[in-house]
Amino acid sequence: MPKREIYLLSPRALSPETIAVAFAKTSRSPESFREIAAELSDEKSAQFHEKWVVGYGHASVAEHAILHIAFENVSRIAIEAIEGNRLASYTEKSTRYQKWGTDDFTIPPELDGHPLRDEFIQTVRLLFSTYAESLVPVKNLIVERTPRRENESDEAYDRRIRSQYVDRCRFLLPAAANANVGMTANARVIENTIRKMLSHPLEEVRQIGGAMKEVSKAETPTLVKYADANEYLVETVKTLTPTPLPEGEGQGVRVNWCILINYDKGGEEKILAAAIYRFGEMGYADALAYVKSLGQGEKESLAETLLGKLGKYDVPLRELEYSVYTFDLVMDQGAYAEFKRHRMMTQTPQRLTTRLGHTTPLLITEAGFGSRYEAAMEAAIQTYEKLHAFNPDVAQYIVPNGFNRRVLAQFNLREAFAFCQLRSAANAHFSIRRVAQKIYEDISRVHPLLSKYMKLREETWQSVEENYFSKV
Repeated sequence: MPKREIYLLSPRALSPETIAVAFAKTSRSPESFREIAAELSDEKSAQFHEKWVVGYGHASVAEHAILHIAFENVSRIAIEAIEGNRLASYTEKSTRYQKWGTDDFTIPPELDGHPLRDEFIQTVRLLFSTYAESLVPVKNLIVERTPRRENESDEAYDRRIRSQYVDRCRFLLPAAANANVGMTANARVIENTIRKMLSHPLEEVRQIGGAMKEVSKAETPTLVKYADANEYLVETVKTLTPTPLPEGEGQGVRVNWCILINYDKGGEEKILAAAIYRFGEMGYADALAYVKSLGQGEKESLAETLLGKLGKYDVPLRELEYSVYTFDLVMDQGAYAEFKRHRMMTQTPQRLTTRLGHTTPLLITEAGFGSRYEAAMEAAIQTYEKLHAFNPDVAQYIVPNGFNRRVLAQFNLREAFAFCQLRSAANAHFSIRRVAQKIYEDISRVHPLLSKYMKLREETWQSVEENYFSKV
């Protein structure tokens, strides 16, 4: 019998496009991957992609070509466009563990030569200077309340408390703040990302998309060279004009910030039926009818069999994906920065705005910095309204992390396990812990049979508000 072999086709020896062709040819060639790759050159690989990927639309071949792209000194609002792809991996500069310098921001190109440019810069500098000045008093308060451990060095101590005070001060940083992000994705995703970015309403994002295309062509010249602006995306975004905020809407955010607007009422039975279906031999309709015929105790026993052995870091079986939930959420922009990382969800965020109000961390107030904080937020509001009259997309740059943002999210119970457990952990930011605990509470209310197996710490969204915010 042939000997089993498992080995790498190394990107140090072969170009990404050549590796993609080597994998693609195995569908019709009896040769080993090594033998196929040995017969290829960059020129032959390009010809293959021109014929099969570009010519015949076999785009899945491009998924075998992997690129690692570094983006530096791009705005937070641009990073959202870069990270708006489900099938890619990202790591970005953290506002929780790093501090920002006074010049670490982007001026939107749309303001070049515009009368509002100077006011934009002035407001951003005010936000950055307020941020910088808030670090010391908030840090001093943390030091008073966080004793140094025995034999703990200055460096280790600062590292341990840094996120606690930077966590609070970061609410002042606007979306214009620069950051770095690393992206790993296959060429098919890269091509789609380039198209979306070249079609984006913001000039900065379009410029990044053009640069991304050029650097990608160095490694995958054939697979991305036809990526261009998409007329459908450009025209649709132009046509869907913003709807004015209803009268009094901002005041209602405090009460209606997390609404479970839709869910599968028979979702738990669907999941249990899918589990029986997977390991049995009956059709799904019969499995569902069987589950519906069970008494409550029998359903609880079946749920225990399905989830009772689930460890803290275990991933539930995929059958939990058969129950779906839709939430209309309002959270501060800092929390959304964490929320958007859960790309298995379907998320529809609205533009950044100052019109839904802002949050104020309790420690900011307790450190005696509340009035300075509020004055900076008020300055952002005034500049936002002027920018919004010029261009609602450009106005997003001035919005600090502390302002609320609305997002529609749909996800299944399996993803709910991942999100609620991860984002309610002790090391998660308190803003996103509040969201995770409220989502968990709402799912538990409608589907208590299975949600009780989620492992969350002893905390509620109400206690998060009480302990970490002076205003939400």
